[in-house]
Amino acid sequence: MAAKDDLGRAGEERAERHLRAGGYRILDRNWRTHGGEIDIVAAHGADLVVVEVKTRRGEWFGHPFAAVDARKRDRLWRLAAAWIVAHPEAARGRRLRLDVIGITGPDPESAVVEHLEDLR
Repeated sequence: MAAKDDLGRAGEERAERHLRAGGYRILDRNWRTHGGEIDIVAAHGADLVVVEVKTRRGEWFGHPFAAVDARKRDRLWRLAAAWIVAHPEAARGRRLRLDVIGITGPDPESAVVEHLEDLR
């Protein structure tokens, strides 16, 4: 389990760098509530962006985006609403958006990064 946790943390750090390079401002990381965890919350223009990061060493079990099914999306929307309740000033006047970042490769530092914006 520790190796999986290390891979996930490294993937989230890579995703954060990717977002910052794209002009995103990171507001929160690994925010937890009783309903689960949001990997990254960021501001991008007029959007409040909840980002789910999926890191995989390969695609043997499918593409990272495939892990974000309808049930996971519903949970992320509920978590996003909870984050907004807890941080009303940061969310005020922003449109909520859900993004997924998939990181695929044996080493997160050199892995392929794919960013799917505005997942519905």
